Amino acid sequence: HLKVIGITGTDGKTTTSNLLYQILLAAGHKTGLISTVNAVIGDKVLDTGFHVTTPDAHDVQAYLAQMVQAGLTHAVLETTSHGLAQFRTDAVGYDLAVFTNITHEHLDEHGSYEGYRAAKGRLLGLLKKSGRALAVLNRDDEKSYAYLSRLAQTSQACYGLTSQADVYAENIAHSPAGLRFDVTGKGFRVPVSTRLLGGYNVSNCLAAFTAAVMGLGVSPQVAAQGIANLPGIPGRMEVIDLGQPFTAIVDFAHTPNALRVALQSARQMTSGRVIAVFGSAGLRDREKRRLMAETAAQLADVSFLTAEDPRTESLDFILEEMAAGCLAWGGVEGETFQRIPDRGEAIRAALRLARPGDLVISCGKGHEQSMCFGATEYAWDDRTALHAALAELLGVPGPAMPYLPTQKIV
Repeated sequence: HLKVIGITGTDGKTTTSNLLYQILLAAGHKTGLISTVNAVIGDKVLDTGFHVTTPDAHDVQAYLAQMVQAGLTHAVLETTSHGLAQFRTDAVGYDLAVFTNITHEHLDEHGSYEGYRAAKGRLLGLLKKSGRALAVLNRDDEKSYAYLSRLAQTSQACYGLTSQADVYAENIAHSPAGLRFDVTGKGFRVPVSTRLLGGYNVSNCLAAFTAAVMGLGVSPQVAAQGIANLPGIPGRMEVIDLGQPFTAIVDFAHTPNALRVALQSARQMTSGRVIAVFGSAGLRDREKRRLMAETAAQLADVSFLTAEDPRTESLDFILEEMAAGCLAWGGVEGETFQRIPDRGEAIRAALRLARPGDLVISCGKGHEQSMCFGATEYAWDDRTALHAALAELLGVPGPAMPYLPTQKIV
């Protein structure tokens, strides 16, 4: 009853899903969306939980059934490696499989990069055997492209930043208002603008554009309009502006690659310093603690290492492993990086350090609404925390800083 488009990858899944959703709405298709942020079914927006991946199999089918009952014709389903490895979407007949990238993440769950890549690749096996199933691949992602291209048993289309791809971007321009570029393919060339920030979002736009045009028959002009219609993604390069003389951003970057591209984008957005606040989750892939710290040591001017869902692990131990990564790349504790366990205080410290023209970016939590210490989920929103800290700094009304158990009692 539905044309289902599955979108997977390490980074960019939620953004690409929302871009494609907007494109399909612009094309006049009645479309639903299931992402790790929420489910959108007609006029209803349903919360899908705290730290969520693809919903469980019964919930996925329930959402899809509600879409059919609401008279929808298309569904965009963000599909995670956990969901694929645990067979949560095996009953879904996918018409399109869209891949963003496959980089270092979730090796605690999948054992190795190869195991992680294979889990992502399962999406190709879930494509419908009849009809015009299509695999949409990232030509620029060297680690995954050749593997997925060999694995796909259906028609393929690829996107990228060079003319080697079927659909590619040219003339990319950055501004505080977003991105502008031209999208070129066989028989078309259209200008595209988006309010999304960060050069990596060009690839996300291309993924959604290629799926719509090559896979679903949407015109290039309508696809461009759909991309322009997207107002932004909660917690993805989201600017918090209270009139301060520097830029303050919340982003979801929580993998080495995502942090790298977020910091590279931050560098393009300012002539001042880049000041980063981030952590690394407990009970998850330990190697990325070092990798993320090394990335920040190379790309940020100053880093504040802090909490990000330590769960039952020692937060001090997590920060020690991260500090080792900074030190390995020439970082100097107290100068180029600091350890501040309480995330609210780390954000405050970053803002106090900022000078006019600098950029402060808080990474890792994005849209999420809680942080886990032990077995307890504490209400936490990085956007609220950044807003609260800015209001304190500027002496203007604002929300209270959310509570975490690491807060010092004054």
